[in-house]
Amino acid sequence: MAGTAFSTSCNLGRCWLVVKTHNARSMPGKLVSQCKMRKKFTIKAEIKFVTADDAKELVKVDGYNVLDVRDKSQYERAHIKTCYHVPLFVENTDNDPGTFLLRTVHNNFSGLFFGIPFTRPNPDFVQSVKSQIQPETKLLIVCQEGLRSAAAANKLEDAGFQNVACITSGLQTVKPGTFESVGSTELQNAGKAGLVQIQGKISAVLGTVLICAYLFITFFPDQAEKLIQLVPAG
Repeated sequence: MAGTAFSTSCNLGRCWLVVKTHNARSMPGKLVSQCKMRKKFTIKAEIKFVTADDAKELVKVDGYNVLDVRDKSQYERAHIKTCYHVPLFVENTDNDPGTFLLRTVHNNFSGLFFGIPFTRPNPDFVQSVKSQIQPETKLLIVCQEGLRSAAAANKLEDAGFQNVACITSGLQTVKPGTFESVGSTELQNAGKAGLVQIQGKISAVLGTVLICAYLFITFFPDQAEKLIQLVPAG
């Protein structure tokens, strides 16, 4: 509109739009609180995804605190020393028919072969974290494969945490000695359990036996031939 000017005016935390026409009349617009205006221009910090080596620097140099969101069993096998532990998923012990059926199927497959407990989302996750850690704290969130830590980071970012980082692909990529750890195994192996772990040990033993047999036949062919002759014919 020709001869029309727009400006804003603020007083006591409230702002409004002023329209001035060609004859200098003021037409105040709708009041808008500064709080609402600030909310519109809030910029959320991005979650950092870093390598295990970079994560070590964040902890040692930049003062990041470690939050472990794995389940209790993986945490007990191995975890970073002096870390917080709030699981994103907790064991589901409900006994309604549907849950009982799902738990039975899970325990006979994933639970049996991989040692993964039957879980459900932790309804108190965010509140539990906030009760221990202030939102302005620099936080490195870790899990075994990287998926749970990313989900946890999104939840905490929505809850007001702005300095959040995760290890890409999780603790399974952490080399021994990168972090000071506590537990019965290395951090990278904390996710291995169940029959898969037993199968891995059996394969390692069989592999060792086969290598020894090959070396024996290679370096001691005469003795190997005599041993073979001792084997009863089928």
